[in-house]
Amino acid sequence: MSEYVAPLADMRFTLNHVADLERISKLNGYQHADPATVSTVLDEAGRFFTEVISPLNRVGDLEGSVLGPDGQVRTPTGFKEAYELYVEAGWAAAHMPADWGGGGLPYVVGVVIEEMFKSANLAFSLCALLTHGAVEAVRTHGSDELKSRYLEKLVTGEWSGTMNLTEPEAGSDLGAVRTKAVPQPDGSYRLFGTKIFITWGDQDLTDNVIHLVLARTPDSPRGTKGISMFLVPKYLPDEQGNPGPRNDYKIVSIEHKLGIHASPTCVISFGDSGEGAVGYLVGDEMEGMRNMFTMMNPARIGVGMEGLALSERAYQRALAYARQRVQGRPPGGHQPVPIVEHPDVRRMLLTMRANTEAMRCLLYYTAQQGDLMLHGGTAAERESAADHIALLTPIVKAWSTDLGVEMTSLGIQVHGGMGYVEETGAAQHFRDIRIAPIYEGTNGIQAMDLVLRKLPLADGAVVARLLTTMSSVLDELADYDDLEATRDSLADAIDGLAGTSAWLGARLAEGDLDPVLAAATPYLRQFGIVVGGWLMAVSAVAAKKGPADFDADFLSEKVNTARFYNEHLLPQSLGLIPTIEGGADLLNAARF
Repeated sequence: MSEYVAPLADMRFTLNHVADLERISKLNGYQHADPATVSTVLDEAGRFFTEVISPLNRVGDLEGSVLGPDGQVRTPTGFKEAYELYVEAGWAAAHMPADWGGGGLPYVVGVVIEEMFKSANLAFSLCALLTHGAVEAVRTHGSDELKSRYLEKLVTGEWSGTMNLTEPEAGSDLGAVRTKAVPQPDGSYRLFGTKIFITWGDQDLTDNVIHLVLARTPDSPRGTKGISMFLVPKYLPDEQGNPGPRNDYKIVSIEHKLGIHASPTCVISFGDSGEGAVGYLVGDEMEGMRNMFTMMNPARIGVGMEGLALSERAYQRALAYARQRVQGRPPGGHQPVPIVEHPDVRRMLLTMRANTEAMRCLLYYTAQQGDLMLHGGTAAERESAADHIALLTPIVKAWSTDLGVEMTSLGIQVHGGMGYVEETGAAQHFRDIRIAPIYEGTNGIQAMDLVLRKLPLADGAVVARLLTTMSSVLDELADYDDLEATRDSLADAIDGLAGTSAWLGARLAEGDLDPVLAAATPYLRQFGIVVGGWLMAVSAVAAKKGPADFDADFLSEKVNTARFYNEHLLPQSLGLIPTIEGGADLLNAARF
């Protein structure tokens, strides 16, 4: 069974020549994150996640986390020790705010480290994903008292965080949340209710678990407008800030899932003894949904990263197997050869590689926009980046996770029958990633967000600006004869996306939502494929310029992979146009 190895060369290339780390390192506060320094950091991160975290991936899948008779969740063998090393080395806080004990690295560098963690051990990495979201929520909306008591320990990873949204009768429709929060004379609240599907809702890795919970105060209006956010610690801190009495909630059960077995997905009952779980308001009452999106939007990018991460892991495993599995003879050959020599296997492997690199470009570029949104030198630069990241977030989440499912499935196919056998490890990647298109807002919800909220931004000007930006690479491609077909394919794809965007915009202007909603998912896929083609073209041009920090073979392979994406995979985007513009009549006529 092959082990994960961080693809440091491709990570550095994408970080430096697509996401332009040099530009980010010149922003105020990031001067310490120059490419040379970051390269050293990534070397050490690659070693850590390869040697310490990755070997626990199979252990976590086999053992899973379990709920003991004492109501305490126990994580798999080795997880607690590895988590302590993770915190001690500073990886938990690498891109967290320096003011609260973090490393202060740019978000785009944090995303590279996050990719390593997720590829090495997706189930384990989810604990950090939720904790980082809790940091953003408390930092942005919490009172000074909450920040001083909780923020540094969340930033460093000494304590973990969770997000409590879903209830038995309130899945994606959070307006149906029924958990109640009763105000107390001392300014705190007492919470009563049940939450389900709480990722890393309990564990034995940290001394405390900090839940951010959506609940309703008395007499709050129905629907999402009546929801507030509360911080509910597992243990109530004493005056010195150390964990004190156990709060009034219990872990009812852990879900038995298709994958990510090491990640304890909990059912939590608040106020189980009748006293109510002590909670503290985060932000103002009835602003919980808005505040929760401070957690959810970065989490959606993090979930998109899971599609990339497991595609990379599945590709590495499939490639290693294809190199050593001897079977079949090539045309005209007399001796069996490794299956990597067969054209169809090569097609599958190159499809996996090209899609993985396209996702990496998109994730790193989006993270770069996040850094520019916060630290850009002008208001216009910050506003433009905010628009870009808003537009790209649903695409990052949905397109990348859909591809993650497809690429891990293709990895099984490369293995043949052995891929369906658990001992090879290929099946685990498929099982683990299958949840990603579902949580943090299903991919159908992401598609609706794209067409109903993001496409109309600034009356369509945000999409128009991105299309213009994408078209700008066409002139650069024209400088290279061997990229002529790539240029032609990309130009056609951009025109196709412009056409469907205009078609949907016209339907929206008419208030005709049926065809818009029917088109949402194929439109998001088209958008993702075309953005991937643009960024792979950017990658090809950068490789053609021959940066001195990469050898000729690596750069040649980058160009070949980008050409394969644009000339073989990108044309699929044009095939989606009839579906997008086909309307909703056939859907509505169907009987179910």
